[in-house]
Amino acid sequence: MRHSKLALSVVGLAALFIGAAFAQQANAPSPQSAPVDNFTTNSQQSNSPTLQQRNQRYRIERGDQLALDFRFTPEYNATVSVQPDGFISLRGIGDIHAQGLTLPELNQALEASYAKILHDPVITVTPQEFVHPSFSAGGQVGKPGKYDLHGDTTVVQAIAIAGGFTDEAKHSQVLLFRRVSDDTVQAKILNVKKMLNSRNLSEDVHLEPGDTLYVPKNTLSKIQPFLPMNVFRASYAIQ
Repeated sequence: MRHSKLALSVVGLAALFIGAAFAQQANAPSPQSAPVDNFTTNSQQSNSPTLQQRNQRYRIERGDQLALDFRFTPEYNATVSVQPDGFISLRGIGDIHAQGLTLPELNQALEASYAKILHDPVITVTPQEFVHPSFSAGGQVGKPGKYDLHGDTTVVQAIAIAGGFTDEAKHSQVLLFRRVSDDTVQAKILNVKKMLNSRNLSEDVHLEPGDTLYVPKNTLSKIQPFLPMNVFRASYAIQ
């Protein structure tokens, strides 16, 4: 009799934990009603770009190879590599920091620098070899890792590429991190569960190179290790 009472007490306690967990998930604010769903790590939050930016220009990375074509002074033509510190070495003017610049921005910087030794230089920069754009997916996805970003890819598509959600995934709070400068990272909470259930993908964000997706665990999976296995199975049987 004493063992029966003890078992009933354990089941009752487990039921309370599970009930509280589901209530917390049911009452969790959606991204639309949450007070803050975009934030940055620096102090100038109001001036930060939004995650909806699309069709951004490619930014030069370490290891890229660039061909420099001088229209009027071809003797300066060269193919240069972006060094591990982000600089390129140039004939006549020394080193210029190229990492993080778009091709038009580097064109401007080169023409301004070469104007000191050449008359009205016209320079064209063409990438020869470059780092392929990619995104990363972590947390509760089937195959966490880094993936090449081919064409226009959304968050829902990226999760599918990374193996889909696991059974422990919290579909309603997928985190998208995007670096917008050397010291600024922006993030957004996406309710993928709502998008899929409503069959409305209008809020499905398009990825940019370097984006990171993180899928957290749901609340039930967090408390499961602390519950007796027979009680956990019984809770599913009751539902």
